[in-house]
Amino acid sequence: MAGAAPAPRGAAYRRVRRGREPHGEETTVRVSVLGTGAMGAGVAQSLLRAGHDVTVWNRTEERARPLAESGAAVAADAADAVSQAQVVLLTLFDTDAVVDVLEHAAGDAPQDAVWVQASTIGVAGTETVVQLAQKYGITLVEAMMLGTKAPAEQGKLTMLVAGADDPVSVVEPVLDAVSAKVVRAGDQVGQGTALKLAANAWIASITAATGQSLAIARALGLDPQLFLDAIDGSASDSAYAHTKGAAMISGQFPAQFALDGLRKDIGLITDAARDSDVDTTLLDALGRVYADASAAGHGGDDIAAVGTAF
Repeated sequence: MAGAAPAPRGAAYRRVRRGREPHGEETTVRVSVLGTGAMGAGVAQSLLRAGHDVTVWNRTEERARPLAESGAAVAADAADAVSQAQVVLLTLFDTDAVVDVLEHAAGDAPQDAVWVQASTIGVAGTETVVQLAQKYGITLVEAMMLGTKAPAEQGKLTMLVAGADDPVSVVEPVLDAVSAKVVRAGDQVGQGTALKLAANAWIASITAATGQSLAIARALGLDPQLFLDAIDGSASDSAYAHTKGAAMISGQFPAQFALDGLRKDIGLITDAARDSDVDTTLLDALGRVYADASAAGHGGDDIAAVGTAF
């Protein structure tokens, strides 16, 4: 990834139109979703709704079993899950989980299967997975998910895709089913991760900044809703500030993106920034703020709970 020339904008950015058939052929795909947490389960639902043949697996089988009611086959182990797959979608929590699955199941998938790395595992983790893919002769592409639980369930994610053109074209029907937009980050696995880290740095920042502004307004004797009213429709407005701000004002934090998940990502972002000589002053502060909210018992709550740290 390092030193790669940026792709021209025309190649790097495009929209995927839902329901198309790029090759004029049947677009039903046998997809195995490995990891059925909030994002993986939502993606599996979107794939089933689009008519794909979906097999799911999760280390804790109880978390995968409800998807059987929607038509998914629930595999007992990862090797069984990938045995007939055309596309294997990895939606796991961290590098260790991805490596473990590859070590146990890589040899059980059809040789022409395309493996799609969709887990946020950072730069070093991605390099490890690329090396394992080469070791096992796996065709690997990257499709990082930008969005939360609801867009995953609705098929409205933004997918940050990197990899060679031919395998990316194989997974296009899968991308169509789960996304509202596809951003082509480049032709090398790792470029999607780089873009995801940049995007999640923004999400972490804007969510924490919203919490800070609401806390300041409240501490100075104002209804915090006035802050959201003030930015509404202005150049500084953000739909995300209103969504997360409403949760902060209500004090209700049903998880769309778990706070400890973003804490993990902030660590990956900080490592990548430091290794690339980018100043980490803001990232370090964000890490402390999210850690404070987690220590107060909000690790499993939505990232909007970062507002409690103020």
